[in-house]
Amino acid sequence: MKTLAVFFSLAAAAIFAQQSRDFLSADEADQIRAAQEPNARLELYSHFARARVDLVKNLLSRDKPGRSVLIHNALEDYGRILDAVDNVVDDALAHKRDVASGLNAVSNQEIAAASMLRKIQASRPKDLDRYDFVLRDAISDTEDTIAMAREDLGERALDLEARQKEEKKEIQANKSDAQKAADPTAQPAQDQPKPPTLYRPGEKKDDGTTGH
Repeated sequence: MKTLAVFFSLAAAAIFAQQSRDFLSADEADQIRAAQEPNARLELYSHFARARVDLVKNLLSRDKPGRSVLIHNALEDYGRILDAVDNVVDDALAHKRDVASGLNAVSNQEIAAASMLRKIQASRPKDLDRYDFVLRDAISDTEDTIAMAREDLGERALDLEARQKEEKKEIQANKSDAQKAADPTAQPAQDQPKPPTLYRPGEKKDDGTTGH
């Protein structure tokens, strides 16, 4: 039992370390913070993505112990960089900012990356089974990013606006459900029952101002 507990403890620690690991180096993160303009950020992310693909290529050229972990991490970071690209584009469109030049840089980089990643997959490295899943994800993410860079930005902005409106509706609906759960007896104002009356339908109350 003690051995089993130690195993699960180490596995949990490994998962936590994987999730908490930064996908950018300290220097890269500083460059992103300094680049406030979205096109500049997109160009930086395209360079960082290229660096991860180059790292994988270099690691595969040398048969050294432990390289599979480094390849796995590089491919995972590459995918998270592409996620960051998507977020930058959405944020820019939400604020009516033009990102055409940045997307052009991203598209050019990702077309080259797609070719390289497919070649790596086709070459079937001997340790491929240790990072095959993240490699397939990287190829899929690359194809999605290329398609995103080529799509009409006006249409994407409209789709984004529609999604944001739908999200607001869902948030309001969830708040309403939470309020009902907290107080099941509460009723909307328009549904409150009218106070009882002794007057017949159509009969008006005599306030004493009319004559007899």
